[in-house]
Amino acid sequence: MANPIRASDKPFAVSVEAGKDYWWCACGQSKNQPFCDGSHKAKAEFTPVKYSATQSNTVFFCGCKASANKPLCDGTHKKPVS
Repeated sequence: MANPIRASDKPFAVSVEAGKDYWWCACGQSKNQPFCDGSHKAKAEFTPVKYSATQSNTVFFCGCKASANKPLCDGTHKKPVS
């Protein structure tokens, strides 16, 4: 499996609305970060990750694409890229 492209060195703060679904870009190629725009279709090994907001607030979506807590940021971006 190919590695995703690191879209950002920090998380994306997004105001989400309770009851709405959001599709996080897993490949890093989307021009609509942190959300999927279908760019992964050229690379069949990536699938967007669904996030269902249970409450309206600000969440931090992973930008480095390496979080173990996908689609949310877990601080992995602070580690050096190898």
